[in-house]
Amino acid sequence: MESSQLTPARIVAELDRYIVGQAAAKRAVAVALRNRYRRERVSGDMRAEIIPKNILMIGPTGVGKTEIARRLAQLISAPFIKVEATKYTEVGYVGRDVESMVRDLVESSIRMIRAERLAETTDLAEELAVDRLADILDPSTRVGPPASANAFNALSAMLGRPGQSAVATEPPRERTAEVEQRRSKLKEEIRTGFYDVRLIEVEVEETPQFIGAIGAPGLEEMGGNMNDLLAGILPKKRTKRRVSVAEAKEIFKQEEAAKLIDNEALKREAIRRVEENGIVFIDEMDKIAGSGGRGSGPDVSREGVQRDILPIVEGSTVVTKYGPVRTDHVLFIGAGAFHISKPSDLIPELQGRFPVRVELDSLTKDDFVTILTQPKNALIEQYTQLLASDGVRLEFTSSGIDAIARFASLVNEQTENIGARRLHTMLERVLESVAFDAPERGGAVTVDAAYVEQRLAEIARDQDLSHYIL
Repeated sequence: MESSQLTPARIVAELDRYIVGQAAAKRAVAVALRNRYRRERVSGDMRAEIIPKNILMIGPTGVGKTEIARRLAQLISAPFIKVEATKYTEVGYVGRDVESMVRDLVESSIRMIRAERLAETTDLAEELAVDRLADILDPSTRVGPPASANAFNALSAMLGRPGQSAVATEPPRERTAEVEQRRSKLKEEIRTGFYDVRLIEVEVEETPQFIGAIGAPGLEEMGGNMNDLLAGILPKKRTKRRVSVAEAKEIFKQEEAAKLIDNEALKREAIRRVEENGIVFIDEMDKIAGSGGRGSGPDVSREGVQRDILPIVEGSTVVTKYGPVRTDHVLFIGAGAFHISKPSDLIPELQGRFPVRVELDSLTKDDFVTILTQPKNALIEQYTQLLASDGVRLEFTSSGIDAIARFASLVNEQTENIGARRLHTMLERVLESVAFDAPERGGAVTVDAAYVEQRLAEIARDQDLSHYIL
């Protein structure tokens, strides 16, 4: 969908297809996304001055905080990364480098754009792969001298004796009409899979991998840079493998597609997308909020982690192996339950960098019914299609769906409230015997209120047992 068509109302409508309720959070992210489009249309120096208004989502687990951010990124094909704030703190010492979230975001962007480029070149890469397979299956239709002669001549040139050759070199072959017809037929047979099961021997390139010291700080970055350095210096190792034509076609297709991609342009585009469209979702922000006291122990590093995150959120330049990346216009979405701590427990500087705050509501029984049935990826539809692959026709009645939602709401009240994730537990419990017997059983299964009661009532009544099972 074009950016100009993504009005806030359209964005909310798209999010409604996957996430139930939470209108305030959807409106907040929709406005933030539309502001990016508006900023692109601002000219002059003011464009650089307009920074994104980061969002802090407050609500219990399982109500859709992560899903809203993930679906938002998918909507505009933006680089997206989710991190837990607690991964940057450990008992007694600061854990991973906070800047790694930006490096991970760039890696996500690289993978996304590479996949796009591969999709664009797939037809040409397949044609080149078919050409290589035709050379192997029928060398007589190949254009040019044999590969052995080419290799010998290249070696002679390197040794300073370009005119010497131990074997007579053949003049370049020219295809006659008959050879051209034979090759054309061969390529068509390769495309249609006529030779798929035939075994052939192919050479595959292997890139040397550098293995650093386990546990060393910055190992990931150092290892990646060393791999790139070695790949450029050391000769590529080629190993022979015996594979089917179908496998060889995929190998050649990947190699040819990689050759067609301009890696430098890919890196520049990846960094541009991160800087202009990147979204970082920082979960468990409440776990690094100070409790107001000063002491020793696990809490001592919380404020330190906040101060490490602050410059990234404020806007700074992070050095990655693909080049420097500015975070001034990256959208940061923080999230946390904030049951024990409050957003005001965060350091003032970090509070100021999340000016938009939205509270997400706990899910009710009616919300659970909607989640089970209405979204595009509704759980009922997922389980129905899963078991249909084994020949079981699942039929959920309205009373059965209502009973599952009622039990999920009840257990959330009696134990920990884990939101919509409780529905997964409920459905797995209800359908356990059906899923186990499905390959041998087949047929139709009707899930009504009585069916659900039979499998959940006893556990739900025993609160001690429900703590362990549900």
